[in-house]
Amino acid sequence: MGDITKVELKQAYGLTMIARANSNHWVVMDGEEKFNGHLAAARPMEVFLMGLAGCTGMDVISILDKMKVNYRDFRIEIEAERAEQHPKVYTKIHIKYIIYGDVPEDKFVTAIELSKTKYCSAQAMLSKAAEITSSYEIIK
Repeated sequence: MGDITKVELKQAYGLTMIARANSNHWVVMDGEEKFNGHLAAARPMEVFLMGLAGCTGMDVISILDKMKVNYRDFRIEIEAERAEQHPKVYTKIHIKYIIYGDVPEDKFVTAIELSKTKYCSAQAMLSKAAEITSSYEIIK
């Protein structure tokens, strides 16, 4: 049996919620004002995509570090389309990897591919429900 993740969620006020999991760090989430939200935090589906970005980003950086690749900065931008009808799942997700520095393209591509095909559990899980594409940019 694999690792077990436990999540606890508490209502703070209206739709403002706080949640924590095994790491014991609280995350705040909120909803739209029209549903009694207070615009106090990211929405749950936004946090979902942030988790994807964090998962693949940590993979790529770890792999590049093991390859001893030097870079100045790293970013990920995600654009996602949702279904029009409920449940409004993500149907298309595009991940753009951006790295700054004199980075060998082949090593950057390899790190992205390894994250996609081997290491990023969030991407593996989401790819069963949504079309995931990616691109990259190296800014010298």
